[in-house]
Amino acid sequence: MKGTVNMTKLYREAAIRPLGDSALIVQLGEGMSPAIHNKIRSLSILIQAHAFEGFVECVPAYQNLTVYYDPYIVHISNQEDRRLTPFQKVSAYLNDLLLQLDKKTSFEERTVTIPVLYGGECGPDLEYVANYHDLSVEEVIQIHSEGDYLVYMIGFAPGFPFIGGMDGQIATPRKETPRLAIDPGSVGIAGKQTGVYPLETPGGWQIIGRTPIHLFLPEQSPPTLLQSGDKIQFEPISPEEYAHYREAEK
Repeated sequence: MKGTVNMTKLYREAAIRPLGDSALIVQLGEGMSPAIHNKIRSLSILIQAHAFEGFVECVPAYQNLTVYYDPYIVHISNQEDRRLTPFQKVSAYLNDLLLQLDKKTSFEERTVTIPVLYGGECGPDLEYVANYHDLSVEEVIQIHSEGDYLVYMIGFAPGFPFIGGMDGQIATPRKETPRLAIDPGSVGIAGKQTGVYPLETPGGWQIIGRTPIHLFLPEQSPPTLLQSGDKIQFEPISPEEYAHYREAEK
């Protein structure tokens, strides 16, 4: 495929392809798994620790890492490689880093507890999810709140976490007709994923609850409560506890 650098000889699970003229994508596998996620995190840490001239940022996803760069700065750097395009220069740089992926990389582990009021007005699709799987509402809540969760990426809306690790017993397809507006803090299910809406947006996820805490924090740096690599614990709370959290968040 034109524009793709196949690196089978260097790192058998990786390939690089351009994304416009100021970014590229490093593909590190297929599917959603902690093992692929660890490789993506390792590469992101290596790039940021040994940033090349013109590097802007890295954006992780489920199977790949997007690397943004300033093509002009990359072009004028390293006079000896003026014949190479910015994409070729950055690709060559990443080739060297990919060889280091098999080395152990230390991660800063962080677990974030998210309180959730399940059902009722806060979780209008909870009964649907229960009926879809022939479970009780209480069983769905128990299964969802006992999951071993990992934030794979932030996207769709500022601070929206795509969270993997949900038990397949409650995996439920998206709604056929998306809602035009979903309340901030809504906790939803889409297939084998779960997530939390940080802002009011349209969406087709099955909404089973709502958290009173804010995920999008524009006055802070970084402006999101959750980051890729965070572990998540969902904690069921009562309406009274929800009101107490909301008051404390003001």
